[in-house]
Amino acid sequence: MLKWGLVAHPHIGKKLAGKYELVALAGEGGMAEVFKAVTHGAAGFRRHIAIKRLLEHLSEDPEFVAMFVEEARVTAALQHPNIVQIHDFDRDEDGVYFLVMEWVEGLNMLAWLDAYRRRDEKPPWHLVTAVGIEVLKALSAAHENVDERGRKVPVFHRDVTPQNILMSANGIVRLADFGLARAMDRARMTRPQMVKGKLSYLAPELTTGADPTVQTDLFGVGIVLWEALAGRKLFEGDSPLEILTKVKACEVPPLADVRPTMPRSLEDAVLRALHPDPSRRFKSARSMVRTLANILRMTPESTSAEVLAKSVRVARDTLGQARPIGAGTETLDLDALEEVDSAEASGDEPLALTRRKS
Repeated sequence: MLKWGLVAHPHIGKKLAGKYELVALAGEGGMAEVFKAVTHGAAGFRRHIAIKRLLEHLSEDPEFVAMFVEEARVTAALQHPNIVQIHDFDRDEDGVYFLVMEWVEGLNMLAWLDAYRRRDEKPPWHLVTAVGIEVLKALSAAHENVDERGRKVPVFHRDVTPQNILMSANGIVRLADFGLARAMDRARMTRPQMVKGKLSYLAPELTTGADPTVQTDLFGVGIVLWEALAGRKLFEGDSPLEILTKVKACEVPPLADVRPTMPRSLEDAVLRALHPDPSRRFKSARSMVRTLANILRMTPESTSAEVLAKSVRVARDTLGQARPIGAGTETLDLDALEEVDSAEASGDEPLALTRRKS
């Protein structure tokens, strides 16, 4: 029987580089698959790890390979308890690159929230706030990253979503998948015809071609917090164009209507992170941590790792089925979006997204 969070895959049982045995598929995205694996050492030593393997059909594409290598380089430089750690980077016998990462036994935030929905409940606001603080600590470490010479080399995640927030069975929160991250010391590796990131978590300025910043990551945190508290998506639609239009409009309904007992100061903090003007958002992840921590001091409820761990265990029992623990990246080719072309042809104002020139 498959354990929670795992699904079958034809590569199960395969060994990569002769030492990493794939146990089960744990998640997949637009660039790679994530496997639960085990490494075997001397004297019967065994350790569970996560293997992120580039999709085979992309392994011959130099640009995707370069992006994957960049993810390994960037993430390996980020050492923080709230960031999923990289252990190794290699190629398998088929020449496909893979990352070896720590295995987080638990579930992602999307599944955690789904468990509450199945019970027709909303997660306690203090637990949502506590999770947000841990994510912000991870982002703060990335934003304040320095190189070996002590020079500041900020890394922006660009894909802060519930799928990339892992909640372990012992109550520790980790941010995963820096696959879209770009260190400031490297040239951009984004194809001009591609929009990367999950569309409904984009900051509005990114739809007009702006560079990622501290504030674009904080906007992503704001969306995650708003959705967790409200119990629904913030920007949703029946088509990519509709979603992007809503992102650009950046209309955020009040939370007080659905969470009347929540502190007003928490709603104010979430709305500040979601301000359409980046200069009106928090100046740093660290400053947002301070604000949320001050809000938590107002509640007698515990937000300890033990309390969060119990919530994770209850969520896993509620779900009671195989689900992916992690997530990959969505990649959208705008030339495949007939809605965008139709909007331009009709004279409607198109979203200012870079497109491939024919």
